[in-house]
Amino acid sequence: MPRHTGYRRLFALPGTRAFTAGNLLARLPAGMFSVSAVVMIAGSRGSYALAGAVTATGLAATALAGPWLARLTDRHGQARTAVPATVVAVLGSVALLLCVRYGAPDWTLFAAYAATATTPNTGGMSRARWAHLLDGDAEALHTANSFEQAADELCFMLGPALAGFLCGTFFPEAGTLAGAVLLLTGILVFTAQRSTEPPPSPAPQSGPPLRVPGIPPLLAGFVATGAVFGSLEVVTLAYANAAGHRAAGGAVLALQAAGSCGAGLLYGRLKPATAPEHRLRGCLLAMTALMTLPLLAAVTLGSLPALAAALLLAGMATAPTMVTAMTLLQHRTPEGRLNEGMSLAVTGLLLGIACGSAAGGWTTDHTSPTTGFAVPLAAACAAGSLSMLGNFARCGPI
Repeated sequence: MPRHTGYRRLFALPGTRAFTAGNLLARLPAGMFSVSAVVMIAGSRGSYALAGAVTATGLAATALAGPWLARLTDRHGQARTAVPATVVAVLGSVALLLCVRYGAPDWTLFAAYAATATTPNTGGMSRARWAHLLDGDAEALHTANSFEQAADELCFMLGPALAGFLCGTFFPEAGTLAGAVLLLTGILVFTAQRSTEPPPSPAPQSGPPLRVPGIPPLLAGFVATGAVFGSLEVVTLAYANAAGHRAAGGAVLALQAAGSCGAGLLYGRLKPATAPEHRLRGCLLAMTALMTLPLLAAVTLGSLPALAAALLLAGMATAPTMVTAMTLLQHRTPEGRLNEGMSLAVTGLLLGIACGSAAGGWTTDHTSPTTGFAVPLAAACAAGSLSMLGNFARCGPI
């Protein structure tokens, strides 16, 4: 029998196809909920400011609850933690839908959406399963992390489009309702695959990941990278709106995600030739260089098609950067705390996205959308500077 290689090798392992299918179902709503909430709330209450404030509250609550929930997952197992947490999150989504539908006071929207912060970190749980199954096989784990990053990009590319279609075609609450159903179904399928679940660590012998040398600067890199994503989204939408093509903004952003998805899958087929610390430095420098393209396209060409092409190319560095950073984080996270480590990375990204969105919006409002493309470039430079200073390579794998 021929030996499987690359992605075929991963999915030849028993149980991997089933848990991946469930995880993808559960992960797709991550790109649906915020768009659905904005459409639903703004359409009912006539206020994008209120819709943005509600979704920002949910983002902040997720950043706070994520590490705590991940710590419980490490201690008690994925199935015992993820299912009840998902039920609470789904009830929060349903409560939000009902509050909007029946005109409840504004404060109830904040409370309901905050309850969705218990949504499990599905991508982190999937990566933890791969790390458990591929323990000691660095090449296969690199491929698995590349697949997971491509899956993230695909879900965030398809999720908003699906949410917009459902809300526009059926009724404003359809996106939120469908997202809740997909999330619950996906988690039930995912957690039913007990043979691939990492064993719980009721009493981990090591301290929290934040106390491990080398992890705090790595998390700072996740914050800076998240700022790239957050600012690029806001500035691109503002640029498309200023050019009179508001509806095209989402499609242009989808090209950036498509470039990242394709690059991530290709990157996963390459055999790592150097240590992840060195690869991460190269990826961050490449991301910094490619983030100059959207700014140059906006300043010199001033056309939306040129910007779309620039974003497609710029996106090709983001997935390899995230794949390598996640691999390094897995190496450095203490045994028995992998879900917590993955959750801290997501918290860093969320913080960066929030800061980047705010900075990109402020720059766009006070200067111009064209100048706003300097913000993601500055964030990429910050991440690259950290790598040049050696912060990411200060401590090798534990």
